[in-house]
Amino acid sequence: MLQDRYSLAFRLYPYQRAADQDAPAPVRHQVVVGGAGPIGLAMALDLGRQGIPVLVLDDHEGIGQGSRAICFSKRSLEIADRYGCGDAMLEKGVIWNVGKVFHDDRQVFEFNLLPEEGHKYPAFINLQQPYFERFLYEQIEAERARGAPIEIRGRNRIDAVEDRGDHVELSVMTSDGPYALEAQWLIACDGANSPIRGMLGLDFEGRVFQDSFLIADIRMTSASFPTERWFWFEPWFKSGASTLLHKQPDDIWRVDFQIGWDVDRKEEMKPENIRRRLDAMLGADVEYDIVWSSIYTFQCRRMRKFHHGRVVFAGDSAHQVSPFGARGANSGMQDVDNLGWKLGLVIRGEAPETLIDSYNEERIHGADENILNSTRATDFITPKSKISHIFRNAVLDLAETLPFARSLVNSGRLSVPCTYDGLCLNGPDELPGGPARTRTGSACPDVPLEDGFLLNRLGTGFMILTIDADAPDSIEEDGITALRLPLALKDDPTGALTDRYLGSSRSAVYLIRPDQHVAARWQRYDEGALRKALRTACGKD
Repeated sequence: MLQDRYSLAFRLYPYQRAADQDAPAPVRHQVVVGGAGPIGLAMALDLGRQGIPVLVLDDHEGIGQGSRAICFSKRSLEIADRYGCGDAMLEKGVIWNVGKVFHDDRQVFEFNLLPEEGHKYPAFINLQQPYFERFLYEQIEAERARGAPIEIRGRNRIDAVEDRGDHVELSVMTSDGPYALEAQWLIACDGANSPIRGMLGLDFEGRVFQDSFLIADIRMTSASFPTERWFWFEPWFKSGASTLLHKQPDDIWRVDFQIGWDVDRKEEMKPENIRRRLDAMLGADVEYDIVWSSIYTFQCRRMRKFHHGRVVFAGDSAHQVSPFGARGANSGMQDVDNLGWKLGLVIRGEAPETLIDSYNEERIHGADENILNSTRATDFITPKSKISHIFRNAVLDLAETLPFARSLVNSGRLSVPCTYDGLCLNGPDELPGGPARTRTGSACPDVPLEDGFLLNRLGTGFMILTIDADAPDSIEEDGITALRLPLALKDDPTGALTDRYLGSSRSAVYLIRPDQHVAARWQRYDEGALRKALRTACGKD
């Protein structure tokens, strides 16, 4: 039997009987995505836009209620922009760049996440996850209207998975009973409790922290808080050992209270007890409505491998981090961005299947970076001993007046793109004086140009970005084409192109991957070197 695990915010893909259910033998699909959350929808959108048929299976008929992930980074918005829905997210979201850190009733310091100009998107927006998912779904519908081969089946629960080497066998349960499917590739995007992971006998490795956090989404219009991220250590209002406040669209505010490990969760979730904490923080005269609430525990864990034969894991099904730092959904979007172009090349026969191993290498590198930062934040927010608590508070006291101590304060290092330093797809980094931020393996930073922004002009394939350097308009190597985007310093009215891509060099040639990471860079065009780097980036060398 199919039973709903949660209530829906938006019912978008109601159950309909599919022809596969009446087929005499299991129908094979090129790609099946398990789970229609934000990562599953983004995965379908990425592949479908490449013309690759993709089927998404989910055990519900739409998007669940509750804000859950709310903080989406510039990098996630840039990825969504390539898919066609970044602007809609930006228009709906609440933009913020400033964060403030408090200890008791004192402001310790504040920070600005995007101190430089010249980016299309802000450092972060706050947007409830149901809206983020709905914008992805609406873009899928727009792409389907243009012929993208994407199908979503609601109330189709994957109950069994068998990897047969060159394909995967699936048993699917519906309201009309079970049926069987086959997939050349199965992408597991089914969340932190991933049933698919369990079906394959796989698990997480890492830490579960012994502390609990109460989330409350409240609607209020009378409060005078600015659109900033406010974090309290040991807040004066005593509603928790720490508290986080964020504004969301529609006059909704997210409040996180650190409430301890040995708590009665059922008791804490009673509305009157949630209100007791909120009233102490906001004041009894502030009117608000509780929209949604939940309790979570910090977990910093990942699978040992993300790629198992013809099954690939992405998002929370592959890795978990604590929510402070906004590294969960944002990391999942980077998983999709990394996997999509590689799987596309493999399916089209333009790259060897071993290219998918580089997804495992690169995104484990990203997960480990996120887990390291998330673990450090958790240890600072929730000190585990009297000595570590004394040290934490001493750092907060010093940070109030001494700038050097502020780098030691950790209320959640916020998500930034991962740089794939020293990994297997990287080509040479031979740009003397080139900026460190655009070294080989880095995500390309945006730049304002006279006719728009750089990332919009890079497209979705391999690109040869030249700055005051000669090169052919395109180059083809073993079936892979890289197109040239020529720029010159005269196209750099703000100096951002020089600062972000040239440094002290007078010219530059960049080979840029479809996910807009730097594959290689040189001072001048070298055809042999570029061809070799292109082969390396496709896993052919």
